[in-house]
Amino acid sequence: MTVQELHRQLNAGRINKPDVDRIVAHVLASPELVDPLFKEVFIHDKEDNFAASWIFDHVMRKKLELIVPILNDFIEGLDQMQSESSIRPMAHICQLLTQAYYRAKRPLFRNALSLAYLEKMATVCFDWLIEEHKVATKVFAMTSLLYLGETFDWIRPELKSVLEQHLPQGSAGFQNRGIKILNKLKKLGY
Repeated sequence: MTVQELHRQLNAGRINKPDVDRIVAHVLASPELVDPLFKEVFIHDKEDNFAASWIFDHVMRKKLELIVPILNDFIEGLDQMQSESSIRPMAHICQLLTQAYYRAKRPLFRNALSLAYLEKMATVCFDWLIEEHKVATKVFAMTSLLYLGETFDWIRPELKSVLEQHLPQGSAGFQNRGIKILNKLKKLGY
């Protein structure tokens, strides 16, 4: 698949799961398509089209290391996202990155994610958690923040406070993950 073919397929109208799987397979087979795909995420974000972000998320689920060459663009672009359809997959990728960095301690990500990148991710995740976003975005953000609290001392007390404040009016999914995070925070002494 060429960059032009990728662009054409991403902009051919609504895509379904088999289309996503097919395009993901092409991108995985041709990693040079990751950067053009990510550029499409920003174009689609302005058009409230989720095709590129949905596919980008699925590519990262399968081979997260493909983000490393474009990590700076990814991190710098997080706070520019406007559409919930684009934000949710980016929040999921933040969760994948923090899990790779903190839980799995994968050397590739421990080397690639600088302190500045982690700090920017923390700021954006807090924004997603406290602003008006769908539950999936908030759940991914709170999970990322739990991990990021290993690096930044201020995160975990603030996360606890925000969760306690928003838990009563949160959706079932928010409450479920929020209670799990609060229990983990309690075990950590917060």
